[in-house]
Amino acid sequence: MDWWRSVLELNSHGSDELHCLSSEQGCDVAFPSGQLQALISENRENEPVFHGGARPVSVIDVSELVDVSQEIEVERIDTSDWPNDRGYRFVKRLFDIVLSSLALIILALPMCTIAILIKLDSPGPVLYKQERLGKNGKPFMLMKFRSMYIDAEAGGAQWATDNDPRVTKIGKILRASRLDELPQFLQVVSGDLSLVGPRPERKVFYDEFEKYIHGFSQRLIVKPGISGLAQVSGGYDLRPAEKIMYDIEYIKNRSTLLDFRIILKTIVVVFTHDGAR
Repeated sequence: MDWWRSVLELNSHGSDELHCLSSEQGCDVAFPSGQLQALISENRENEPVFHGGARPVSVIDVSELVDVSQEIEVERIDTSDWPNDRGYRFVKRLFDIVLSSLALIILALPMCTIAILIKLDSPGPVLYKQERLGKNGKPFMLMKFRSMYIDAEAGGAQWATDNDPRVTKIGKILRASRLDELPQFLQVVSGDLSLVGPRPERKVFYDEFEKYIHGFSQRLIVKPGISGLAQVSGGYDLRPAEKIMYDIEYIKNRSTLLDFRIILKTIVVVFTHDGAR
């Protein structure tokens, strides 16, 4: 699906100039039915390209992601009716720290190897960071191993696809196996992420999706995760209106048992490469 359109560059003279640039995942500006809303990009996988003293801003037509001809009401979650879940939250945080710490110890050598291979495969940083929203809308920088060339924007703005020529040789392996997500174990230990929860998204998407999917921002009630119910139930093939249904189901029924089931399904997804691009 061609979800990308172009990049609006605001130059130093105040005029608008179209410039084809894109980031590896996500975008910086969303616009419904031709209505642009500018949002200056923060750190992306590739360092932003400056041209004429300006900073590029990528845009995306959300009408390709959601049905802008209608509005959807998502089931509302009344947090005042929630039972006391201190025990669950304590166990969840304990397992997050223990399992992620063990993963980092066990995967330390493979992660160092991946870092070296990325540097040998193509010029550029080993990691890229992108701002996402965490619990209660608190922003944080999500980390991943870089899997695209630093000049990925040269071919024009486009969504990552199968056999994407912008993906590096090592990047293809990382993306297919989800190994590009490994640095996020550090963010689980730090508390920005949990092992299980709705995948973190960018503020611009929350702002736009909420206009057509009322209640989409309820995903922010809980801490985002490396994997979630939506990711093991369809992943990239699900649209926002579908993903939020799985996220609401998870939030309403979250438990230690459900978390473990999602973790086990995630392991299966990693080995089957289901939904990878």
